[in-house]
Amino acid sequence: MAARTAAVIRVDSVWLAVQPLDMRMGAEAALARVVNVFGAARPHHAYMFANKRADRMKVLVHDGIGVWLAARRLNVGKFVWPRDGSASLALSQPQFDALVLGLPWQRIGEAGVITVL
Repeated sequence: MAARTAAVIRVDSVWLAVQPLDMRMGAEAALARVVNVFGAARPHHAYMFANKRADRMKVLVHDGIGVWLAARRLNVGKFVWPRDGSASLALSQPQFDALVLGLPWQRIGEAGVITVL
C-alpha cells in the first residue's frame, strides 16, 4: 500500500492589517481589502484582520490556486491588536501562534530580547 501524505495549506509569510475589517465581509470583499492594503495577494501568504472590538479575526490565505477565508472568535477577552503605526506588519510564526491565542505577541522575538542589564 502506498504511503499517503496529508495536504496542508502552506503559509510562508503572515501579515497583519492594522485597520479593522467588517466581519460580515466574505472572501471576495476580504480579497479586495488585501489587495488594497498589501498591494497584492501573494501565493502562500496569510493576511489577518480583526474587527473594531478585536474579539474576532479573519485570515485570508492564498494557496497558489485560490483563497481560503477562516474566522476565529474569542469568547472571553480580546486579541492584542495594534492600533497605531503602519497599515500592516509582518509576523513570525511564534508571534502568529501567540496572536491567535490572544496572547501579547509583540513581546515575542526581537521585541522581547534583553540586551542591557
